[in-house]
Amino acid sequence: MESKKYNLEIGGKNLEVQIRHLAEQANADVLVSYGDTEVLATCVMSKEDRGLGDFFPLTVDYEERYYAAGKIRGPKYIKRESRPSDEAILNARLIDRAIRPLFPQDLPREVQLIITVLSWDAQNDPDLVGLISASLALSLSDIPWQGPLAAARIGKAENKFILNPSYEERGNSPVDFIISAVSEGEKILINMMEGGFEEADEKSILEGIEFAKGDLKNILDFQKQIIKEAGKEKIKITAQKDLELEKEMSEFLGEKLEAAFFQADKSKRQKSTDLLEKDLILFVSEKYPEKVKYAQKFFEKSIEKLLQENILKNERRPDDRKIDEIREISCEVGLLPRTHGSGLFCRGQTKALSILTLGAPGDQQILEGMEIVGKKRFMHHYNFPPYSAGEIKPMRGPGRREIGHGMLAEKALLPQIPSVEDFPYTIRVVTEILSSNGSTSMASISASSLALMDAGVPIKRPAAGIAMGIVTDEKGNYKILTDIQGPEDHHGGMDFKIAGTKEGITAIQMDVKIKGIDEKIIKETLERGKKARLEILDKMEKVILKPRENLSQYAPRIITIQINPDKIREVIGPGGKVINEIIDECGVAIDIEDSGKIFITGESEDATKKALSWIENITREVKVGETFQGKVKRILAFGAFVEILPGQEGLVHISQLADYRVNKVEDIVKIGQIIPVKVISIDEQGRINLSLKEALSQDNKKS
Repeated sequence: MESKKYNLEIGGKNLEVQIRHLAEQANADVLVSYGDTEVLATCVMSKEDRGLGDFFPLTVDYEERYYAAGKIRGPKYIKRESRPSDEAILNARLIDRAIRPLFPQDLPREVQLIITVLSWDAQNDPDLVGLISASLALSLSDIPWQGPLAAARIGKAENKFILNPSYEERGNSPVDFIISAVSEGEKILINMMEGGFEEADEKSILEGIEFAKGDLKNILDFQKQIIKEAGKEKIKITAQKDLELEKEMSEFLGEKLEAAFFQADKSKRQKSTDLLEKDLILFVSEKYPEKVKYAQKFFEKSIEKLLQENILKNERRPDDRKIDEIREISCEVGLLPRTHGSGLFCRGQTKALSILTLGAPGDQQILEGMEIVGKKRFMHHYNFPPYSAGEIKPMRGPGRREIGHGMLAEKALLPQIPSVEDFPYTIRVVTEILSSNGSTSMASISASSLALMDAGVPIKRPAAGIAMGIVTDEKGNYKILTDIQGPEDHHGGMDFKIAGTKEGITAIQMDVKIKGIDEKIIKETLERGKKARLEILDKMEKVILKPRENLSQYAPRIITIQINPDKIREVIGPGGKVINEIIDECGVAIDIEDSGKIFITGESEDATKKALSWIENITREVKVGETFQGKVKRILAFGAFVEILPGQEGLVHISQLADYRVNKVEDIVKIGQIIPVKVISIDEQGRINLSLKEALSQDNKKS
């Protein structure tokens, strides 16, 4: 089997491409490795046209394999990989957003791209390798695609940008974002961005993109050489145009389309355009019944053209806003009486309700995937029920969109969450989208900030988000739109989400429907996004300026105590007997770290204080000279063992029972009897020696 290898040094590491035709029945396959992280990318296109549907039928699957990391994971009785992890779904969405705009708009065939992680070196993230391998597989195949594209991850160390940082470098970096780019002549255009930041300014993001441009060009040139040598000729699929029919449909629609489409209310606009589309289909079906799908596609393109012409020529938007105007905003906190915190954020017809729950440290999410092993104490989950869009659909688990939107908001909020030392709670925020008309993910960030402050979580600052769009024409004219809603997202050329605080950006996510955008447009979009973000934050501050000073009365209370790690086993007891007794008796949750830090979580302050006192007594360091009222637990021939503190016993030797000779221990004490004892010594092994006679003598002197 013929095999070809190509190598390129990027970021001080070797990027290797192998063409071995292992998946020879696919349209194309390629092996790409970076360090010892290696992925297999395959692409397949259906042999039959599926017809002109409402959307391009592209499926991107990102497959994690535990063997890639040399791990066997999963529940006890199921050891094979099952549903994709959230990380795999996010990586699939990342790749999808980058490659989708480079397919021909009217491609009528189904395409599936599968990225399989075969080897993972714990240094280099497979998502970056997956993006490059996806580009190569599609470029080498006979599938119509206007690539290649390049990808790079940008981090920062010691105030300098670094290319494709390792996991460790990313963990210490205030900047972590990934971009993909295409070439247009000598220009490099950005067509996808996603990342998280610790309140970065707009300038630093532009500097990061500029830093990576040279390497992006090298990766593009590298791929072009491979494609030249090993690429297949593209299948030619040309859409047949019926110019005569299009003329008839245009005359039928006339000015009715503009009247139906330009309405501020989403439901009225949708109803009017739906009725007009049905009229058009009826008109076409009577003459040309075989052209119904063609008519549907024409109607969509007519709306797109109408939107673009009105915005570019007259800056007229569907709801008559100015191109930099935000929809009407209203906010509310404390809506739900028994939850720990709640916030409602409304922007036009988009309404997001976020609900916050505080839990014990033990409520953290356990992460166990191919790449990630650990715990997660802050979670944001996003729900998009069908009623929010006025639809009827089955209520199933979260889909890819819900997982992606939830994680984007989580990334935006995370830099503001207090450390576990300052606030040891596990924090979960759930956003319910009640009504949707664009930019619900950004609304969830604002609603969640309100809920966090309502709950009294000491966040550094509230965050907000805005979605920016663009309308372009073939001549290069463009208009940037602030706060895009449904039709501007669907028919526009860009969805650029920007989230952050008054101090800077915390998350971005950008995808385009056009080929890409240059730095000039990125700069303008970031500047306009900042202006909008600050305006939203001002509106939020009028409702709640800072976190409440006190937690909700229904939130659990946590007390933290640090003990000697050697005392942990005494708190736990044999088989967990002691700790379970404390939990059952006090009604609390107890979490113990190896360092000796203990978190006591209870529904009331009294319960936590009771448990705290119990643990303090167990772990208390007894000192020579102290006296206790102890309980006789065991009697032996040479003395009695007395419990002076929970879980701590000492020996009263028979010689220390009285100031005269005692023949039998039982003559002085009985099991269960409470007696005064004094600590007279503690040996090198920590054994405590007690005296009854000295304690009695001491009491007599006092009296």
